[in-house]
Amino acid sequence: MLKRVASAVLLMTGAAGCTTMADRPIPIESESISYETGPCFGACPVYRVTVSPDGAGTFEGRRFTAVTGERSFRITPEQYRAFAAQLAPLRPAEGSVRISGEACRQMATDLPSAEVTWFSPIGNSQSYYFYYGCDMERNRAIADRLTEAPRLLPILGRN
Repeated sequence: MLKRVASAVLLMTGAAGCTTMADRPIPIESESISYETGPCFGACPVYRVTVSPDGAGTFEGRRFTAVTGERSFRITPEQYRAFAAQLAPLRPAEGSVRISGEACRQMATDLPSAEVTWFSPIGNSQSYYFYYGCDMERNRAIADRLTEAPRLLPILGRN
């Protein structure tokens, strides 16, 4: 009896050892997230911020930001989770989503855009691009969600 139990345990342990990373779901806490703003006709801030679950963050100011160039910063696990949770409802299951141009019934011109990209440790990514002038009333919740996300990070002088 003991021999059969030992064999079963050995068999199960061996089978578990053959599982690849692709077979296991990747927890959200293992992904880096990049949030990038696009220009508008005017003085809209243009920047990219990337955060990792280990607390590393990079801010790259491009135009109309308090600092230009790349700066490193740190975030807490709570800040990472709040930022990730704020953006999670927009994340496509795979590939990318683009809300702009022909996808819009009504479009205001000269407004900024935002693009979020999720990078997994196994090398794949998903992205979500949103133009703020696309069906503004219908997409108000998306615009609000994207606008609120960077406020959860210590990059806008409020945290």
